[in-house]
Amino acid sequence: MWIPVVGLPRRLRLSALAGAGRFCILGSEAATRKHLPARNHCGLSDSSPQLWPEPDFRNPPRKASKARLDYKRYVTDRRLAETLAQIYLGKPSRPPHLLLECNPGPGILTQALLEAGAKVVALESDKTFIPHLESLGKNLDGRLRVIHCDFFKLDPRSGGVIKPPAMSSRGLFKNLGIEAVPWTADIPLKVVGMFPSRGEKRALWKLAYDLYSCTSIYKFGRIEVNMFIGEKEFQKLMADPGNPDLYHVLSVIWQLACEIKVLHVELLDQLQQKLYLIQMTPRQNLFTKNLTPMNYNIFFHLLKHCFGRRSAAVIDHLRSLTPLDARDILMQIGKQEDEKVVNMHPQDFKTLFETIERSKDCAYKWLYDETLEDR
Repeated sequence: MWIPVVGLPRRLRLSALAGAGRFCILGSEAATRKHLPARNHCGLSDSSPQLWPEPDFRNPPRKASKARLDYKRYVTDRRLAETLAQIYLGKPSRPPHLLLECNPGPGILTQALLEAGAKVVALESDKTFIPHLESLGKNLDGRLRVIHCDFFKLDPRSGGVIKPPAMSSRGLFKNLGIEAVPWTADIPLKVVGMFPSRGEKRALWKLAYDLYSCTSIYKFGRIEVNMFIGEKEFQKLMADPGNPDLYHVLSVIWQLACEIKVLHVELLDQLQQKLYLIQMTPRQNLFTKNLTPMNYNIFFHLLKHCFGRRSAAVIDHLRSLTPLDARDILMQIGKQEDEKVVNMHPQDFKTLFETIERSKDCAYKWLYDETLEDR
């Protein structure tokens, strides 16, 4: 299938060569193609135009920008883009949500979304792509807005002056005319894209802090995030006590926070590595009287402490975390004294935390060192 290349710089033009790749990864060293077997999950044609680098693109300037050092994945297959557009827009009978597309790159998915009737805000961190992306929105009555912004650098926790492509979510949403809605309201908008190939775990932690504190994008409501994620991090994210070697803090945090669905699976290369498209919808009942955006950091500390010695008994951790009677706390949540950390399900950890929080046996419920909050 042929796609017009007018508007893209020469080093990023779409090759007319038919290849098997459905994704492209661009980084500071080279733009590489990822190939798929002849058959794929959707039975779609594997012939697709590819991002094809100029020879000198393999040797960038010595002082490459930090943005160029971050490897990014892009959708490069037209039929895959059309499939994803159908997934993101859902049933035709429902009014479409506003879509924030993260790092659309060459805009193949962007174009498919627009053709399907979506209203898209393209947040692109690489200025090279912006002119071409803007050209896709001509004569569409404002259904596409292109902004130089890196979604994964919204509201950086480091503080200081924010410089593009980093941006304040408050300024971004104000510019877009998006207002905050109550946590119990419907989904106000959707974010779509791919987690950074070399920073999936870091991105998950950043979003987790934002979600539980109701800051950044989650200050505006229960934002639905739809992201492709690598197989390794996906398995950890979905692990439970049945997979003790993979089960960890982020497993608990995200399974409690969101309803997580797998929307699509793609083979990335001939080694059968997979990318999972997951939908993470924040739960309306995440916050309670005893777990709030004001004390979530203590809950995170509890989890980090427990998984720091994952083979230990929960009671041993409680004796280091709270002055309350650890045996009594475990009895209240229906657990034995020898209960292991890796045998506790996500909901068990939430129940444990809330039981301690609502206890009236002691004025101080936690032996808590605030310096450990962000570790």
